[in-house]
Amino acid sequence: MQVKPFITLVGAGPGDPDLITLKAVKAIQMADVILYDALVNEELLDYAKPSCTKIYVGKRAERISTSQDYINKLLVDYALTHGHVVRLKGGDPFVFGRGGEELDYARQFDIPTAVVPGISSSVGLTGLQQIPLTYRGISESFWVITGATSDGQLSADLQTAAQTSATVVVLMGYAKLAQIVALYEQQGKGDLPIALIQNGSLPTERIALGRINTILDEAKRKEVGVPAIIVLGEVVAKHQAFERLKEELKTIAQ
Repeated sequence: MQVKPFITLVGAGPGDPDLITLKAVKAIQMADVILYDALVNEELLDYAKPSCTKIYVGKRAERISTSQDYINKLLVDYALTHGHVVRLKGGDPFVFGRGGEELDYARQFDIPTAVVPGISSSVGLTGLQQIPLTYRGISESFWVITGATSDGQLSADLQTAAQTSATVVVLMGYAKLAQIVALYEQQGKGDLPIALIQNGSLPTERIALGRINTILDEAKRKEVGVPAIIVLGEVVAKHQAFERLKEELKTIAQ
């Protein structure tokens, strides 16, 4: 039987397997091959048919990982030899998921493609924590920014964003937390509310709430680590536990 190559980029959501779309589940069920990322909940692979080939191609910051060039090659090779390949990516394929690069590569070989959007952690995890990214009279916009550029430097967009009243969500930037704190302090925003959300939507979730000038100590106290997103802005004070945190900090200070 002649193989019909096809590639579908599928967003798996922020972690909780219930936060995947029905269309994404259907794509997984039809896949002949699944290439899945490190932040994908492996419970989702249970939807695949028994004959499906499942290949882990996870990438993690500051760790040995699968190169993007190799992933691109695998996508095309398996599509040409096996048929329908699902590229299962954490969050949404187009929010720092390099989905656009993978489509560009596949199109060089005239392979048909499709995209199933996913819930990005930038909007999904903040929503689960009941932190509104926008709020009338407080924040008119939100920025989603990578913590570091391809050469490992702090994103220049963060310097611009820190000068605005916008809510800022930093993905893949926890290793740069101290630099981000210093940047906001330079802008005179030491009192700005900030949240750190690790393993959001999962049973292992941890959250640290505070202000720019207290968050490093609070992160240690709550033992927050990677993978975590950073949320900066006055809207963080809308978190239900923020008022309680202020009382806790007063007690610790005494």
